[in-house]
Amino acid sequence: MTEDDQTDEISEIEARIEALAEIAERCRKFILASKIAIGGGAALLLITILGLFGFGQVAALGSIALVLGGIVSLGSNISTLRQTEAAISAAEMRRLELIGRIDLRLVADTPMKLM
Repeated sequence: MTEDDQTDEISEIEARIEALAEIAERCRKFILASKIAIGGGAALLLITILGLFGFGQVAALGSIALVLGGIVSLGSNISTLRQTEAAISAAEMRRLELIGRIDLRLVADTPMKLM
């Protein structure tokens, strides 16, 4: 593999790392939204059970659905985040390996000539 091929592969890996980082950030946002949905659904269910507001059975069913949907979304996004972070780590290791293979040249400072 030539140095240009390695450089191209490093660039591709860096682009993949950036794309994976965006996916990870999106997962984190969904995880936060899922936690909010679970908390909000639980609070609404508690309010409905205590009868503080006259929401009734529809609100109770909606709050249960909100909690269950939040739990499913939370689990799915945590799993996806873990897989994405593992892929990022693997890509970074590959990038470091390729960088280590490149034959770097030392550029010495030369005195400048004045005209």
